[in-house]
Amino acid sequence: MLFWILVATLTAAVAAVLLLPLLRAGARVEAPQSHDVEVYRDQLKELERDQAGGLISGEDAELARAEIARRLLAASDAVKAAGTVSAPRRGNRLAQLAIVLVLPAVGLCLYLRTGHPDVPDAPLASRLANPGNDMNILIARAERQLVVNPEDGAGWDVLAPIYYRSGRIEDATNAFRNALRILGPTPVRLGGYAESLIALSGGLVTSEAQEALEKSLAIQPDDPRAQFYLALALKQEGKSADALTAFQKIVASSPADAPWLPLVNDHITSLQGGGQPVQSAEAGAKLGNPTADDIAATQDMSAGDRTAMIEGMVGSLAEKLKADPNNFEGWMRIIRSYAVLGHKDKAADALKQGLTAFPADGSEGKQLLALASELGLKTDGGAQ
Repeated sequence: MLFWILVATLTAAVAAVLLLPLLRAGARVEAPQSHDVEVYRDQLKELERDQAGGLISGEDAELARAEIARRLLAASDAVKAAGTVSAPRRGNRLAQLAIVLVLPAVGLCLYLRTGHPDVPDAPLASRLANPGNDMNILIARAERQLVVNPEDGAGWDVLAPIYYRSGRIEDATNAFRNALRILGPTPVRLGGYAESLIALSGGLVTSEAQEALEKSLAIQPDDPRAQFYLALALKQEGKSADALTAFQKIVASSPADAPWLPLVNDHITSLQGGGQPVQSAEAGAKLGNPTADDIAATQDMSAGDRTAMIEGMVGSLAEKLKADPNNFEGWMRIIRSYAVLGHKDKAADALKQGLTAFPADGSEGKQLLALASELGLKTDGGAQ
């Protein structure tokens, strides 16, 4: 109840501020004698000039001045007695009516449609304590904790992949480095650290990234991510034969439906100088169903080839979603894919379409909204 009292008070105050100038802005009708006053004043000035120029004697000037002054006083008294009359204009009245009735009604309707009058206030402290699905609040909460305790390895471990997915690559690199220092090496941390270094270098597998990847393979010899980037490093160094062997080894050890096979086979094809990539039908089907890892792994390709390949994959998925809009995983993937490509407008449009198929009040819709928050997309279909 207090909320509505405050809203009513503020609305009345704003309306009063807007109405005051309109109430004062009527058409003012002056008395007819006001023009005579100006004429008599001009006559007095002209009389002074004539006397100074010797055109009239002093005695005649005094007589004329007295007569003009008498008429001026009479005209001034008539103006004061008549005053001014304010004639409100029709447009003025319509504006007043709009302020009093239309604006509060429109504001109330918009609030009832988009607002939540029964939700209690949520100050920053309580939002940090209960962030829900708000990714920005989760990040802020973790960062605040790390300021207090910079040796919290678990905090760095949680933040590192979030930074990477959010495009904060330098922050991701530092977070992975701290997590490795405090918690020790694991294939996930080493692989994430290497990917961050590669992203920072514009797709070049640096020596520091290779060292991290080799450590990852020493812990988990069948880690496909480490195998892929090390093979890519060989290709970048011009060791085509060794790179071809490394990529073929990945194909041989990967499941037929592994999502990274299309990209690996593209490298094999380029190293062989043409020909058809070696892949199964199941792997080929993945071209129309890319994951974020598929897209991130293409960072080593030239800009034109990478864009053409990824957009072809995403376009295929978009066609599938038109035919089957109830594919929830498809909406999640295409929204993230568009965001990774930098097409925030397309990502926002895909979000809007996904929410049409999976309303925001459902579990799937809430997941779409959480993803939108993570990627910096507005839930009304725009981009931040």
